[in-house]
Amino acid sequence: MARARGRIAGAISVFGELLITTGVVLGLFVVYSLWWTNVLADREASAQGDRMRDGWSHSGPGELDTKDGIGFLHVPAMNNGEVLVKKGTETDALNDGVAGYYTEPIKSALPWDDKGNFTLAAHRDGHGAKFHNIHRLRAGDPIVFETKGTWYIYKVYETLPKTSKYNVDVLQPVPEESGKKKAGRYITLTTCTPVYTSDYRYIVWGELERTEKVDAQRTPPAELR
Repeated sequence: MARARGRIAGAISVFGELLITTGVVLGLFVVYSLWWTNVLADREASAQGDRMRDGWSHSGPGELDTKDGIGFLHVPAMNNGEVLVKKGTETDALNDGVAGYYTEPIKSALPWDDKGNFTLAAHRDGHGAKFHNIHRLRAGDPIVFETKGTWYIYKVYETLPKTSKYNVDVLQPVPEESGKKKAGRYITLTTCTPVYTSDYRYIVWGELERTEKVDAQRTPPAELR
């Protein structure tokens, strides 16, 4: 009987140690996913952003080289600093701590196009988490996009806190789900929701209010001061 109790106690002890080890491993994975990937992504995004700004400083007037990105997104309500924007929304690209503009299933317009919807995606958690605070955006909040020569100032007019990940209509050139019926110059931000999942999508729509030319000092518009 004593030996049986000893074996049971030993088994319980081993099982407990396994649970502790599993907990430590899971904890380390969470730290890696939600903290260390942010550190690595922010480091890479900063390097890529520096390369693009350096390219701007060495290019002539009117020249546009988009291989390193097309500009920077500034969203004060999200408190996410400047976000480099590049072509494509593939996971590997977004893992560099950037936002990407859609090439499919519906091709994004670009800010300088006369009409269309500038549609963007970025991670909400891990890998830079550039859209983590998207839920803070409200109607009237500014979304500013910076290119080499122009500031594009949009204002939020509608949000959709939860929709299917397969709902591509939110990316349409005229985003009718947002209430718009006519062609214009729109911006759409998309990311995963709820936080720490990818079950649904969170959508924010904005409309271009005005543009400002970039001066020699790159003085930001009033919305960013």
